[in-house]
Amino acid sequence: MKKLFVLVSGLLVSALGIAACVTSRAGYETAKYKVIRTEGEFEIREYPELKIATTARDADNSSFMRLFRYIDGGNAAKEKIAMTTPVFMVDGKMAFVVPEKYMGATPVPASDQVQVDTMKAQRVSVYRFSGSRTQELEPQALAKLKAWMQQNKLQESGAPFSAYYDPPWTPGFLRRNEVLIPITTL
Repeated sequence: MKKLFVLVSGLLVSALGIAACVTSRAGYETAKYKVIRTEGEFEIREYPELKIATTARDADNSSFMRLFRYIDGGNAAKEKIAMTTPVFMVDGKMAFVVPEKYMGATPVPASDQVQVDTMKAQRVSVYRFSGSRTQELEPQALAKLKAWMQQNKLQESGAPFSAYYDPPWTPGFLRRNEVLIPITTL
């Protein structure tokens, strides 16, 4: 009886842990987009113009922390700004999407290492995949996206970029990651 209790308790704790990881991004505002077409893990989307806070992408965790300090009150207004998803990796920079309520008046960063910029409205092809960030995983995902684009005769109109939706403690098999490539209008 005691073994059964321990087994059931362990399963319950594991299930709750997995549920917490799955819903960890649920409370965050996500960048708006319109899905044009879906085919398995592939999509074509239209993003409106987005305000983003950017900083140079570093090999360590310092780029994330610079952006986190900005949304945690490290701005001229000393205002806390809600975390959003995804975190974009674009043009050698890490970018947090600015919540929609700040589109008109975005707080000015206190650090000169953080800039508020605009990501232009664009149509993109997307490949969604899970796993932890590794040297191999993202290039493999990008190769799959390019192959799908070639099959569907989609033309690139800009450099590929990445999107990450989950906190680092989320197990790899539960993570939502994406590679995106801007495309010409269909």
